[in-house]
Amino acid sequence: MINYNDKKFVVVNNSENGETDNETTFHYYQIKNRVWATYSGGKIIMGHLIGKVNNGGVIDMRYHHMNTSLELLVGKCISTPEIMENLKLRMHEQWTWTEGREGNGYSIIQEI
Repeated sequence: MINYNDKKFVVVNNSENGETDNETTFHYYQIKNRVWATYSGGKIIMGHLIGKVNNGGVIDMRYHHMNTSLELLVGKCISTPEIMENLKLRMHEQWTWTEGREGNGYSIIQEI
């Protein structure tokens, strides 16, 4: 199982209807199969995610954040890891808004 504890990620790509961008940084934590993170930067004042990771490193998560317009937004995401040549992680994320917005998208975050 991949250990996400104390890993930091930055957004390298996101769908047009997403709110995170290359100014958004995620800080992940993990205990056993429980994963959580904080994130902020760009349009995001403060965000949190919580999820569970399977043996293949795929994270099933829920997220919420407040943006610079003071909107509260909620969604769900499946995040699938890719181990790059430099052994850093790249996460491929399929996400869906569940509150505050409609639609879904795809993003990529990469370990820094």
